[in-house]
Amino acid sequence: MSDAAVIDRASLDALDKKARAAIGASADEKALDEVRVAFLGKKGEVSLLMRGLGGMSPEQRQEIGPVLNGLRDNLAAAVEAKKSALEDAALDARLAQERVDVTLPVRSEPKGAIHPVSQVMDELVAIFADMGFVQAEGPDIESDWNNFTALNFPEGHPAREIHDTFFLEAEKDGHPMVLRTHTSPVQVRTMVSQKPPIRIIAPGRTYRCDWDATHTPMFHQVEGLVIDKTTHMGHLKGCLKEFVAAFFEIDGVEARFRPHFFPFTEPSAEMDVRYERVGDEVRIGQGDKWMEILGSGMVHPNVLRNCGIDPDEYQGFAFGMGVDRLAMLKYGMHDLRPFFEPDTRWLAHYGFTPTLLPSLAVGLS
Repeated sequence: MSDAAVIDRASLDALDKKARAAIGASADEKALDEVRVAFLGKKGEVSLLMRGLGGMSPEQRQEIGPVLNGLRDNLAAAVEAKKSALEDAALDARLAQERVDVTLPVRSEPKGAIHPVSQVMDELVAIFADMGFVQAEGPDIESDWNNFTALNFPEGHPAREIHDTFFLEAEKDGHPMVLRTHTSPVQVRTMVSQKPPIRIIAPGRTYRCDWDATHTPMFHQVEGLVIDKTTHMGHLKGCLKEFVAAFFEIDGVEARFRPHFFPFTEPSAEMDVRYERVGDEVRIGQGDKWMEILGSGMVHPNVLRNCGIDPDEYQGFAFGMGVDRLAMLKYGMHDLRPFFEPDTRWLAHYGFTPTLLPSLAVGLS
């Protein structure tokens, strides 16, 4: 071996020790990468020596070349081994820092629930759909004609006063727009746009100037309408008795119909059902007391005329009831106001599971 070769081997050994010491002293991946660049980068010490092979004699290249290649490969392997060790150490530190204390109580995830009003509306739709009724909708802001005039409300009727109705800006004809006081305008819109036979229910929001334990300025109603050539009062009574039995999930209903007055029906009647109160529970279908539950009647001929239907050829019945009060009766609620207050505890207590859809086949509630 020549003297030059001995010198080169000694310098390579020294370089190897120097590089390995720097690799071992690297405290993190950034410092390790700086060491890699210093020795194995394009301008690193080992790379510069590799370039010097071209200036050696063939004998020197044959002797020093394999040693230099081995040095490069060994240092690269040492860098990778150190990098893996640093990554493992960093992961262990992170796991130790982010460990979960399994002795802590589990935090419950937020859960949603169906509001009782929505639940009752779905129940009503399910019951009347089984009877062949189709759901219809209309806007909350209505014309004076649809809300009052077409429904046979005369000028000066108390319902047209500001103490009972929310009035908005006037239309072009001078008549004011209103927040609908009932869902009956949906009946008007349906009769104007469709030819009989008609069988619809119209659930939705309604508005009146009132606020106490049993009245709210915004509440919910559902109304039904049947128009054909043969429908009579007996059909109305049978329909409503079947509805009450299905809604309260009882075998039979004892009901009575008392004469009443509504501008849009003639004859008109309120429906009472027998009930008893046991503590805070109201039991429908038993007892010796009577509770008014809804209003109904045969559609007034004037209403039919206003909607373009000949009362000499067609007749029908209509009914309406408060959704919020039905929820109060069925599910034991004593005050309407919490229905509209942002109290999640109330909804957690009275709310319904979203996955259980009302069905007459498996039960409504």
